Amino acid sequence: MAAAQGVSGSTALSGVSEFAPRQARRAVVAASPSLDPSIGVVVCIPSFRRPQHLRLTLESLVHQRTDRRFAVVIVENDASRCEGVPVATGFLRAGKLAGLCVVEPRQGNCHAINAAFETALATFPTATKFLMIDDDEIAAQDWLELMLRAVEATGADVIGGPVFPNFDDERKQRFRRHPAFYPAYEVSGPVPVIYGCGNCLITRAVFARLGNPAFDLRFNFLGGGDYDFFTRCRRAGFRFHWAAEAVIIETVPNSRTNIGWLARRGLRIGAINYHIQRKAARTVWSRTRLIAKTFALLPFSLFRAGRLVFSEHRAVLAMHPMTVAVGSVLATVGIEPQPYEASKIGS
Repeated sequence: MAAAQGVSGSTALSGVSEFAPRQARRAVVAASPSLDPSIGVVVCIPSFRRPQHLRLTLESLVHQRTDRRFAVVIVENDASRCEGVPVATGFLRAGKLAGLCVVEPRQGNCHAINAAFETALATFPTATKFLMIDDDEIAAQDWLELMLRAVEATGADVIGGPVFPNFDDERKQRFRRHPAFYPAYEVSGPVPVIYGCGNCLITRAVFARLGNPAFDLRFNFLGGGDYDFFTRCRRAGFRFHWAAEAVIIETVPNSRTNIGWLARRGLRIGAINYHIQRKAARTVWSRTRLIAKTFALLPFSLFRAGRLVFSEHRAVLAMHPMTVAVGSVLATVGIEPQPYEASKIGS
């Protein structure tokens, strides 16, 4: 990537204060020597207690095969440890990447993502394309270029791409097609919605229309703020496109391939689905119908599980629709996992 030339980092950061109430407690802790606020493409990377993975993520961005200038916004979401800050600082101050690192002291998934996008929007006021990659992911060398070509060719408002698992334990390859790890779509083209922000591109017009905070803080510790955000995008009439060739690889530790974690993942998805539908149900009647539908899906999930056992011959796949259904039911009475609380990270 060509180094960004222009104003100094300290001058370019003056725009960060535009989002005053939420930005007031954030601290810019590092920036590249030269930071050009006219850059049009920004990659956002929220980070929490994965410094070694963050290093691999940033290395993959350094080695992108593109002539386009882009900047990065790295958000450290663990203000007590700040393990990712030295890693981010090394890349920025050495000029390997143009951009800045921000510490968001309010812990949680949505706080971190909002901090990344809000900082990017304010620091680069003419940027029109904002991408995101997680700190446990590695971008293929053509990822950025392919995402940008997709948005330019289609005029879509949101671009999504696949995140393929790379299991720490090669013996866990059998989980590749589990819904927790398998991409939502297989071929490029228009799609009704995307479900996650671990590989996405969002245009500025989307943020301008949906307002702040973009990611609903009700999903801060549950997760699913990205699916809620994209659901609101769809309701607002924005268009989605899938770029199957723009690949990202996610590192999957052994702790995420055991039955317990997969069961909790299903329960979480069920809770997320319920809360997103609950937001759209604005009357007592519609909420009553939603609860009735949620409970009715329980026996149907048993039928789906039976079909999966027969077709796939894998109980772990069959378990998924049942745990999703149970998660939705539990959410109706306020019982739900909170995987993004600091004390539960990695569980």
